[in-house]
Amino acid sequence: MTDTPAAPGVSALFSADGRLPTIPRKAARREQLLTHLARTLFEPDRSYTEHEVNDALRAVHDDYPALRRFLVEAGHLARPQDGSSYRRAAA
Repeated sequence: MTDTPAAPGVSALFSADGRLPTIPRKAARREQLLTHLARTLFEPDRSYTEHEVNDALRAVHDDYPALRRFLVEAGHLARPQDGSSYRRAAA
């Protein structure tokens, strides 16, 4: 995990312990969160196993499968057809 500062307003989504109490329902707010998570949890040019992705996201929110799905659907994480690995998508 890198120490990239949170985008303005993103830090308000997190509780004092650094966890996300809820995933934003509004698309714009969720996109802001997903951009932040992709930049802070995943290094560019590195492959991650599904287990590594799950562990990183679990540290943020209990519904890590939803976060993983949102990250893939929004184009922040890329994975091959067989789902064998994940990479942070190019900005």
